[in-house]
Amino acid sequence: MSHRYWPLSGLRIRTPRLELRLPDEALLDQLATVATGGVHAADRMPFLVPWTDGTPDEVGRATYQHVLGTIAGWTPEEWHLSLVVLHDGQVVGRQDVMGKEFGVRREVVSGSWLGLPHQRQGIGTEMRAAALHLAFAGLGARYAVSEAWTDNAGSLGVSRKLGYEPDGLQIQVIRGEAAPLQRLRLDRAGWEKHRSVDVTVEGLDACRADFGV
Repeated sequence: MSHRYWPLSGLRIRTPRLELRLPDEALLDQLATVATGGVHAADRMPFLVPWTDGTPDEVGRATYQHVLGTIAGWTPEEWHLSLVVLHDGQVVGRQDVMGKEFGVRREVVSGSWLGLPHQRQGIGTEMRAAALHLAFAGLGARYAVSEAWTDNAGSLGVSRKLGYEPDGLQIQVIRGEAAPLQRLRLDRAGWEKHRSVDVTVEGLDACRADFGV
């Protein structure tokens, strides 16, 4: 298939169990359906923007529109790569990688979520490792940044496994209450030291300029 006008559609990142790619319409519909099934316990809010507050139909539609928005708003100076994560051919979640003036700063920010049935299986670590490989090995990043509420043991655990170091606390407001947000940073040396997942990338050369490099 030709990706003449949007070469990012040909980007594929693979690990032993997963494939990450930009979604077509069918995969985006599946991703939205996974979101409607829940991605966290009802009494918690792991996200800075409470996008999961709403009816299942509202959450599914918001997911669908948000991913389309990341494509429509893409520029080499400020990009948001929103990848579906497939396990055994089934959509299980989403892995995002974001860059602002990446060609100069060489820093990426990541975010992700998994449907409830797919959590606690090591998939979160594997898909973040895939994103980090794209950033460091593929695009030449110097740093990767992540954030999580201090009570989000799952996200913080993934960051620790992959070598991130604490990078300060922020106080944010979620659902009308103050909450501490832990910022984490990973440099190239830390990434190299903690690499434990085999990752391959396909189709990057055709879209490298879209990342500002």
